[in-house]
Amino acid sequence: MVQTVMITGATSGIGEAAARLFAAEGCNLILTGRRWDRLKALKKELEAEHGIEILPLAFDIRDRKQCEAAIDSLPADMAAIDVLVNNAGLASGLDHIDQGDVNDWEAMIDTNVKGLLYITRRVLPRMVETGSGHVVNIGSIAGTQPYEKGSVYCATKHAVHALSQGMRIDLLGKGIKVTEIRPGMVETEFSVVRFHGDSDRASSVYDGVTPLTGEDVADAVLWAVMQPPHVNVDEIVLTPLAQANAYYTHREKK
Repeated sequence: MVQTVMITGATSGIGEAAARLFAAEGCNLILTGRRWDRLKALKKELEAEHGIEILPLAFDIRDRKQCEAAIDSLPADMAAIDVLVNNAGLASGLDHIDQGDVNDWEAMIDTNVKGLLYITRRVLPRMVETGSGHVVNIGSIAGTQPYEKGSVYCATKHAVHALSQGMRIDLLGKGIKVTEIRPGMVETEFSVVRFHGDSDRASSVYDGVTPLTGEDVADAVLWAVMQPPHVNVDEIVLTPLAQANAYYTHREKK
């Protein structure tokens, strides 16, 4: 399985876990994120361990010009991307809509929706030209199940859900697969970012629950990509055993 896989938001969580799994399969990787030090360390580690080639690209996915410049700068041996994992995303703030911070809203919309579109628009023509490829969008159960104080985040994941379905239709007959992975509660840096670095508040989200890990979600990504050429996995929804959906979670008492 020698392929070129591009993963956005690869400096932590699901993105980093996916990078490790694809590296173990012998794939060459294009890894993006804003934290150059983490990208550089991951490149050094995975290249040494698996004998693959990794191209780290440090830029802000919210900036269209940076996205375009990054993709346009790809060397010839990595210009043909076989798999695009649109993982970069975040939640920022947790407030009722009448009290929400517009800066939080813009960060979520610019990252979760516009950033995904910027990258996808630049990569897809290359896939169409070769007649093959796979786009994996990391969505959320919030993409169909809005919850209190999360209206704007949920709206962005509703957009990812709709975009995934629309891409599948638009790309019919062009040899390109589209998969959406929609996890429930996953313990990564997600809640720390949502609560602006308040680690105590972030950890309380998982009280009494064994949540999914980044590795759990990355396993689903790899499984979808590894299916035979004639099989397209439209979507995968996965949650912790303790979580029935966005509204019902069983928490063990301490």
